[in-house]
Amino acid sequence: MSKTTDPGLELAEGAIALDAEGRPVVVRGGRLQRLLSFDEALLVSVQRFRNPWRTAIARTLTALGDGKSWTVLGLACLATFTPRGVHVGLRIGAGATLATVFSQTLKRSLTRARPDSAIGGFEALAENPDQFSFPSGHTSAAFGVAVALAGEPHGVGPAALLLAVGIGLSRVYLGAHYPLDVGAGALLGVFAGLAARLLVA
Repeated sequence: MSKTTDPGLELAEGAIALDAEGRPVVVRGGRLQRLLSFDEALLVSVQRFRNPWRTAIARTLTALGDGKSWTVLGLACLATFTPRGVHVGLRIGAGATLATVFSQTLKRSLTRARPDSAIGGFEALAENPDQFSFPSGHTSAAFGVAVALAGEPHGVGPAALLLAVGIGLSRVYLGAHYPLDVGAGALLGVFAGLAARLLVA
């Protein structure tokens, strides 16, 4: 494994080059390899924006996007025993559950390692719920819920979408996922949300 000019940071296997601003970029052959190299370099470059208050916000967003949060929110809506509340609760449950099934199935099929396992010297600021990175389960569930809630009254849909974007960004900022993981998770979430809308009309 090659090293950059910074002895504390190693990137994934491949030749290492520096871009115009001196940031490390992994150079590999083939389109897929170049895409993964860019993905890694982009993740590493994001880390220069870390500071305590941004980290606190990112950790809060990540916590809001975990399975427990969606479960509590869905059950709270169901507990209202109103037609609207039950409808929203069922859509939240369907969107989050389908997205989780989709993302976990892909994760265990593709088995891409988490950044802190694949990049020597890289530190994640969040605990990893599992060892696989692609796609992002948090992002998938968040977008699944957001699409499932699209069109709900009182601005629920836009608020859920804004939250989903924040959750996705937080996963990259915290170093839990590569940007490509988050993009794929968002796409999966859209499909899960659409499926949830069909299930809970």
